[in-house]
Amino acid sequence: MIDLRSDTVTQPTEAMRLAMSRAEVGDDVYGDDPTVNSLQDMAAEMFGFESALFTASGTQANLLALMAHCERGDEYLCGQQAHNYKFEGGGAAVLGSIQPQPLTNQLDGTIALTDIEAAIKPDDIHFARTRLLSLENTIGGKVLPQTYLANAQALAFQRGLKIHLDGARVANAAVAQGIGIADIAGHFDSVSICLSKGLCAPVGSLLLGDERLIKKATRWRKMLGGGMRQAGILAAAGKLALTEQVDRLGEDHENAAYLAQQLSQLSEFEIDLAAVQTNMVFATLAPYVDEKALAKRCLEAGIIISPSRTLRFVTHKDVSRQDIDKVLQVFKLHLQA
Repeated sequence: MIDLRSDTVTQPTEAMRLAMSRAEVGDDVYGDDPTVNSLQDMAAEMFGFESALFTASGTQANLLALMAHCERGDEYLCGQQAHNYKFEGGGAAVLGSIQPQPLTNQLDGTIALTDIEAAIKPDDIHFARTRLLSLENTIGGKVLPQTYLANAQALAFQRGLKIHLDGARVANAAVAQGIGIADIAGHFDSVSICLSKGLCAPVGSLLLGDERLIKKATRWRKMLGGGMRQAGILAAAGKLALTEQVDRLGEDHENAAYLAQQLSQLSEFEIDLAAVQTNMVFATLAPYVDEKALAKRCLEAGIIISPSRTLRFVTHKDVSRQDIDKVLQVFKLHLQA
């Protein structure tokens, strides 16, 4: 099957499967798993942080960051389209008693600094205490500029806020700009990195921060049921995700650009080519195209898409240029029928 729904569907590489089968393991809740410890130490050193924590998912890593930065009744600022506000089940509010203050994302994915400034609450008993600014990079496949990150970091520092990055696809952002992940991560007090999207690990994310934050996050992880015992089997794949899969993301970006360019030549699809910066393509269907019928035709041809008026296609390791040509052919045959 050619699966364009998300890069979360990536299969682990053969090298990952072999490393997992041979991983040295221990009880991670006791801190005894050598492969987990190695992954955490390696990631902290690679990305310029004091410490790191291996987590079950990106949602868990983000929630742990929010709960480690904020106390009950505190508030974090984020974008209306932020994953940790819109797509993570309201965990910060439900489990952390932390109030989200969503702000409008601009077309380029940023949040206007003036909007951030205006949203910071006064030190007054009537208001939640604004403690944290959370950004996402990439967001909707778009890359936040380095100059913007520097300015956001400066604003957070000036106003006494911590700053967190939901870096689920930060590796894509780094590759798209020709810089290192550490160059992006350096603007933040904490960063989450997903290993199981474009980097192909089967399970897991990392949370990076200083020792105090990670110690607090580790306690929350245990409380939330995130102690995974012999997790080195998973961490072994995570190590290869960081060392073998980052540079390869450029191929996904090229394939996404190719798909977008080809679709833009079809009158049934409307695409903003400038917004295709990494591995995501958003295509709005013409009113007369039935998205469910299109998805059904694709499935019959061995292609999986999520039916919507605005289709999201995500390229990844398991989608080749030849696969994309097949997808385009199926689209054209269906639309001509």
